[in-house]
Amino acid sequence: MLKAAFMGCVLIIARVLHDRSVFDFDQGLEDEDLATVRNAQHPFADGYITTCENIVRSISPSSQLFYPGSQEFNAHIGHWANSSSQVAACSIEPGTPRDVGLILQELALTRTPFAVKGGGHTTNPGFSSTWGDIIVHEDSDTVEIGTGLTWTDVYAHLVPRGINVIGSRLNGVGVAGFTLGGGYSWKTNQYGLAVDTVTEFELVLPNGKVMVVTEKNKDLWFALKGGFNNYGIVTKITLKSHKQTDVWGASLNFAGDLIEKAQEAFVKFLEREHDHKGPNSEHLPTAMAHVSCLTMTPQMSFGLLLFHDGPEPPHGLYDELLDLPSTSKSIISGSFIDFISSIHIPGHNRIYFDGVPMLRYTEPIVKAFANETKASIKICFLHVESTPDDYLTHGEPSAYPPNRFPAVLPSGIYYGWTDESVDEHMVDALRTSSATLVAVGIKDGQDLENASSYGNYALFGTPLERIYGGNLKRLREIRKKYDPEDVMDLAGGWKF
Repeated sequence: MLKAAFMGCVLIIARVLHDRSVFDFDQGLEDEDLATVRNAQHPFADGYITTCENIVRSISPSSQLFYPGSQEFNAHIGHWANSSSQVAACSIEPGTPRDVGLILQELALTRTPFAVKGGGHTTNPGFSSTWGDIIVHEDSDTVEIGTGLTWTDVYAHLVPRGINVIGSRLNGVGVAGFTLGGGYSWKTNQYGLAVDTVTEFELVLPNGKVMVVTEKNKDLWFALKGGFNNYGIVTKITLKSHKQTDVWGASLNFAGDLIEKAQEAFVKFLEREHDHKGPNSEHLPTAMAHVSCLTMTPQMSFGLLLFHDGPEPPHGLYDELLDLPSTSKSIISGSFIDFISSIHIPGHNRIYFDGVPMLRYTEPIVKAFANETKASIKICFLHVESTPDDYLTHGEPSAYPPNRFPAVLPSGIYYGWTDESVDEHMVDALRTSSATLVAVGIKDGQDLENASSYGNYALFGTPLERIYGGNLKRLREIRKKYDPEDVMDLAGGWKF
């Protein structure tokens, strides 16, 4: 069996902000700089730096600790959206699971706030995951691959070998946060979520002990699949892999009078019955629609991303979409890396994201997404995607999703802006937009009252019951069993 294992992590101490004026970020922290940090106007500054010093004395040479001013530190605290970045006392790049355990023991002893950071793609301030090395096992062949692991790194090393795993649909997304949250892929129709392809976790428990979690460990096996960092720090994830051929994709964009016809064609495409293997024994077709707008211009656009997991789609499969008049159209035929690299989602200085669960996309739903964009006064981006209602039957019960049939479609909406002073206004506007779209879905006859939000999309403040449903009680019981001292409450994220 082919499998890929991902391991490593970066910890950031502490999660609470220091006063930026204290630091000269072009210089490393010498002794006098440490004294300055201790004198900063933050009541816990001295304790945080002491914690950093204690950690550096206890960890092995395989691990490294960095202070503000170093290139490594700046990379560690950086995020896709600047609104998610915070300046900390120090960052640690552990080299062994044992060192992760020693670090957790020190954090528990001193009750020091911390974050476990991954690719930095979360838009919720204070949330994080893991990053590190990848080891690909192909029969007896082992290849070790770098650090700072994102799915971009993974694909770059797997795809040329003719193999792949279930990973992110975009460049730059971190491996562990994506996987521990569930993980929607371009191939979810065929293989399920990323958590459905996990065969093993290496977990450092809050008490510092290292254990391997497999299906034999019923409670943690269930909890880690969607439970993020509530049970310790995952330092290795082993995934099933599969063979990878060249793929085909298309990007279509529509503006002005072309939008309405494109939306109608997209809805008709979704309403067609598709077998999981598709026509001519090919794979199920996948399409994603996105709506975007910019404050600087009155122009709104509607776009489609089409994907087929093979060199060419079956004849006629996408013709009704490809034949539409469009403002731009590009065909991607080549490696899976070529396809992923062709997708560009606009980034902004400040970004918040939210999930909008749907059970199906009808014409009123698709138009509602467009209308919400028209009414917006923000830079915004929304997406919906085609997926069969039984796509979650590939996996077994897990923390997320709380229900596997009928499957919820993880639509997303985000707002981007530049002025920090309007953060609260943007949060309110985002929540209003999400509620408006859900209300349209309910009016359309969809049972969305208990539809789960996707944890990797959901905006901070979303009730945990909206993400985990009836699983929450069990997840809290498991959490209490393995973290009775609430060590992982010191870290950010969705806390049980």
